Amino acid sequence: MALFGLLLFVVAGAFVGLSIASNLVGGPSYSVTILGNHIANLNGLGIFLAGIALTLIFGLGIALMTGSLTRSRHRRQAARAAQADAQSEHPKHHRFRFGH
Repeated sequence: MALFGLLLFVVAGAFVGLSIASNLVGGPSYSVTILGNHIANLNGLGIFLAGIALTLIFGLGIALMTGSLTRSRHRRQAARAAQADAQSEHPKHHRFRFGH
C-alpha cells in the first residue's frame, strides 16, 4: 500500500508540474499539452475541477502511504511485545543456585 500511495503521490505531482510548465499561455480556452501531446481544451471551470481531482488523488496517495506506514509500525511493535512476552515466560537459561 505504501508503494501504491507513493506512486499516486509522485504521478499526481509530476502531472501537475508538467501541465503547469507546458501551459503557461492563457486565454478563454486553454489547450492542455503534456510532453508535446495535446490532451484537451479546457475553460477556467474545467481547469479548476481538474485541479481538485488531482488534489484528491495526491491526498489519497499521501493517506495510503501514512496509513500503511502506521499499520506496519503497529505490527512491528506488537510482534516485539509478543516476542518479549514469550521470552519472559520461557527463559532460555535456567540458573539453579544450590544452597539458597
